[in-house]
Amino acid sequence: MTNALIRLPRSVKRGEAFEIKTLIQHPMETGFRAGTNGTTIPRDIIEEFLCTYNGVEIFRMKLSSAIAANPYISFHTVATESGTLFFRWTGDNGFKVEETARIAVA
Repeated sequence: MTNALIRLPRSVKRGEAFEIKTLIQHPMETGFRAGTNGTTIPRDIIEEFLCTYNGVEIFRMKLSSAIAANPYISFHTVATESGTLFFRWTGDNGFKVEETARIAVA
């Protein structure tokens, strides 16, 4: 099971910028490293991260084999209305994790 951690404020004022932080457990194997028996460990990376705010895309990131294991992603957006942030990580071998978080805007 993959663990995804999401940190954001519970509430913010309308028009205020706020930070969103995510961390997900994933080995991020490049496909270039040799295992203990000398064979190459197959590539296994997260290829894309997406975040939407009430259904509107606010952040998208393409990842590569140069990203470290357990990628940490931090970005900002502006509070427009209360609602839901949706997060999706997709990658090799059918990897897909989806999470949601609520935010209250005053």
